[in-house]
Amino acid sequence: MLTRLQLKNFKGWKDTKPVRMAPLTVFFGTNSSGKSSIEQFLLMLKQTVDSSDRKMVLFPGDANTPVNLGSFEDLIFGRNLKNQLAFNFTWGLSEPLVVKDPITKNTRTGNSIQFEAEIGMRNQKHPKLAVNCFKYHLRESDADQMSIGIGRSAALDTHYELAAENYELKHQNGANFPISPTKFYKFGDSVSAYYRNADFVKDFSLEFERLMRSIRYLGPLRNKGERLYNWSGSEPESVGYSGEHTISALLAAADRKLNSGPNKRRRPFQEFIAEKLQKLELIESFKVAPISNKRKEYEVKIKTPGSSFWVDLPDVGFGISQILPVLVECYYAPPRSILFIEQPELHLHPRAQAHLADLFIDVITSRENGLERNVQLIIETHSEHFLLRLQRRIAEAKSDYDIKQEQVALYFAHTTGNQSRLIPLEVDAFGEISNWPENFFGDSMSDVFEKAKAASVRRQQLKEPK
Repeated sequence: MLTRLQLKNFKGWKDTKPVRMAPLTVFFGTNSSGKSSIEQFLLMLKQTVDSSDRKMVLFPGDANTPVNLGSFEDLIFGRNLKNQLAFNFTWGLSEPLVVKDPITKNTRTGNSIQFEAEIGMRNQKHPKLAVNCFKYHLRESDADQMSIGIGRSAALDTHYELAAENYELKHQNGANFPISPTKFYKFGDSVSAYYRNADFVKDFSLEFERLMRSIRYLGPLRNKGERLYNWSGSEPESVGYSGEHTISALLAAADRKLNSGPNKRRRPFQEFIAEKLQKLELIESFKVAPISNKRKEYEVKIKTPGSSFWVDLPDVGFGISQILPVLVECYYAPPRSILFIEQPELHLHPRAQAHLADLFIDVITSRENGLERNVQLIIETHSEHFLLRLQRRIAEAKSDYDIKQEQVALYFAHTTGNQSRLIPLEVDAFGEISNWPENFFGDSMSDVFEKAKAASVRRQQLKEPK
């Protein structure tokens, strides 16, 4: 789970400053304020990790990836190639990482890792994207236990040097060759050959890759409902960027059982999803079934509230087909997943948007096989109804939707000049926001006042004789 993040010189962000990340992290903001850029950045890192090209420092994306950010000039702040892209973030580990020195037998143990890096264009005559430096910090309870990093040599710009803190590196006798990074985060194989006690650097790279591969993304425009779905029995990795694998995921998870808390009954996956749709007040009943025992085609049947007839998914409101991928992905994702979801409220009426807050509280507290799933949600939304329900749940404290202040991080993004700015919303134990930004959700109070004034004038005009 990500716990902290900071970006410098990425798109509209000169500097985000340190951003606290919680199990439920929500970004609000005006259009083109930069709130999407934060998730785009992390998705770009994920794409780079997944790329088979080991020489590629960063992979901004193409038509087959969740984000396509163009060239380095397109994504660097101010489109100024002299700027350096810098970032750091911290995440918790599922199990402590132990670094053991094979020479001294000393060990260093940590339950979290902080990664920092700087990337920029090198050689102004023939510009080439390159890693300036990166470093891993092994931390225990927010205190550094050791660090290891690689950076450009001060004497020769094309060479790199390895440096460690609280760990003494031992040179391999006879080793006299250059070392270099792979991509933006990985120590090259030459590092282990150059030093007698540096094999552990691979563990940091593996933990980084594990973090990136835990990230899943669902975009703001999900696929519309179909009358028939083909499923051959495969198990998709996720519901897809547009929800195209939603029904396949739903069917593949048939044997899984989940519950919403330690005292709640475990239910089969499809039944669990149906109950969540009911709580959103969108359906009465829901089922996915094959059209024939001899066919691999399935249909989604729904009963809407107040109706006694089963209808196909395309025959109900568009909102159901838009929220179904969100629901399935939230519970289909493996434990310790990080889910980026853009505008989950799309095409939902205000009451259902409010219920979304309860749904996401349930997601971060849900269990599978008796164990906490520890899923992290990073949400981008424009919904005032969602925020108000979340504030209410924080104020209620002990309830069916029990959530604490520290489990939530809320931010408002806006622009000042050509820079994006991020305001952490300060929510107290009573659900009150003490630093409510001006025109957060528009100027609703002004609209109410002007409407009342106009109505008064209109009534007076109607009373006056012609």
